[in-house]
Amino acid sequence: MLTTDLALDALGRVHELVPAVLDGLSPADVTWRADPEANPIGWLVWHLLRVEDDHLATLGGVPQVWLADGWHQRFGLPYPKGAHGFGMSSAEVALFSISDTALLTGYAEAVAAQSRRIVTALTEADFARIVDTRFTPPVTLAVRLVSVMVETAQHIGQAGYVRGLLERRQGRDSGWAGIG
Repeated sequence: MLTTDLALDALGRVHELVPAVLDGLSPADVTWRADPEANPIGWLVWHLLRVEDDHLATLGGVPQVWLADGWHQRFGLPYPKGAHGFGMSSAEVALFSISDTALLTGYAEAVAAQSRRIVTALTEADFARIVDTRFTPPVTLAVRLVSVMVETAQHIGQAGYVRGLLERRQGRDSGWAGIG
């Protein structure tokens, strides 16, 4: 089905970039902020994964891998279990830390696998299903899926840009985000 193929391709492209944007970075690198109010690379990646995990799990009627597979405990972040980054203050973002980027890449792999299962199982009729009545017009599954694709693409691009800024600051220049 063309619609699911497009969704799988869009989400897959973001997931291909997650390990690349994190490659070779230290825990200090992934928490570096270009400005005291800016989001760091690690938080941006965590947030895009949490949004995808949360939203697609809801669409598929399955538990989030963040909770069901123990990623919440492995990360040990000082956020509520269900947090995904929306509405966080700069002070809350500053609390993000990880001991190893493998946590992010491992979580990304788990989210990607679940997202593939959910999207692959969708039928054409599913895309018209109303999934959120808090908005006018109500949100369909198709619209929510597009929102996730845009959100994740936006944040992986931001993470790449921040990596470029970090490398420039460190006197390295890999060409990330067109900086160089």
